[in-house]
Amino acid sequence: MPRQLVSTGSPFEKAAGYSRAVIDGNMAFVSGTTGYDYKTMTMPDDVTSQARNCFKTIEAALREGGFTMHDIVRATYYITDDKDADALFAVCGEVLGQIRPAATLLVVAGLYRPEMKVEIEVTARQRTD
Repeated sequence: MPRQLVSTGSPFEKAAGYSRAVIDGNMAFVSGTTGYDYKTMTMPDDVTSQARNCFKTIEAALREGGFTMHDIVRATYYITDDKDADALFAVCGEVLGQIRPAATLLVVAGLYRPEMKVEIEVTARQRTD
């Protein structure tokens, strides 16, 4: 299976020279995804809405590559304010509660733009069972 590059059409992808996801065999590597709604290029103010947008973008990228959210085996979360952790975890529980990937949360000094409160990246492996 040849390597497949997945794009969401975000202007950041072309400008920075990256793909939203790279599919390589039975593995999918989804880049750090922020809370933009890429159809409108708007960013909600709260971390809950941003996290939901992250997961919508991640799910679309995985689906384009032939994967589902149930294929996620690893997730990394970056937030800019530790006070947002519980709100983020609530969304993660809604989306990934049955999947339960290995996960890491990092509190960082900032993301690329000040309105970005959360960034999520995942790795997925297609199941054979």
